[in-house]
Amino acid sequence: MRVPRNVINLLGVPIDRVTSHEAVDLLLQFLESGRLKRFFHMGGQHHVMTPNSEMLVEATRDKHFKKILQSTSLNIPDSVGLLYMARVMGQKFPERVTGVDTVTKLFKKMKDHHPVFLLGAAEGVAAKAATKLKKMNPQLHIVGTHAGNPSDKDADEIIAKINKAKPHLLLVAFGAPQQDLWIAKHLYSIPSVRVAMGVGGTFDFITGRQKRAPLWMRKAGLEWLGRLIRQPTRVGRIFKAVVVFPYLVLIRRFR
Repeated sequence: MRVPRNVINLLGVPIDRVTSHEAVDLLLQFLESGRLKRFFHMGGQHHVMTPNSEMLVEATRDKHFKKILQSTSLNIPDSVGLLYMARVMGQKFPERVTGVDTVTKLFKKMKDHHPVFLLGAAEGVAAKAATKLKKMNPQLHIVGTHAGNPSDKDADEIIAKINKAKPHLLLVAFGAPQQDLWIAKHLYSIPSVRVAMGVGGTFDFITGRQKRAPLWMRKAGLEWLGRLIRQPTRVGRIFKAVVVFPYLVLIRRFR
């Protein structure tokens, strides 16, 4: 049985009130077999998500995706839009906790007794990310990488490869919502995995394939603008995050 969570509910989705440090500590606790009894969920397996404004908009349209967001072990507040809208609702997150920063901090602390598997991104990117991460922490035990994709026809091959490697931690970079739909569907078929986490473009950022916005833009809550400048094709997704999401929250707030 899970311990009570300290969450803020946005558009029907619970987002955990955690700092970056607390999020990493929780992930380490999920991984530690001796401590899993405190956090039993999904038979001892944990699905961790990194909701952002765009994902919450998607959840209003896709009931199955919303149910997945509602049943995770941990939802970290990955976008500044969530922080702003929480204030509109009269509540407050301690800070923004991004997926890429969480993964990087987690891997700096991990030891070799927790094997890791990196799944997703373009061909060769996960393998390059593994090399970079091993340089950052030589104690990391990365037991496999695979580009793959979220289609059902490739699922059996991917699951067989992961089961052969027997990781405790599985990071899936198929992009939202596909990565978390895949985890929710297949996690039971990968019994060695204690924590499965959708990580979006994290492998691209780790390898330098995609550049993050400058630190000043991130601190000012303008990382979305930096991504739009570099990738104008994201305009539809940015519109959902900075226009549609606040609109939906405000409607609920003033009802």
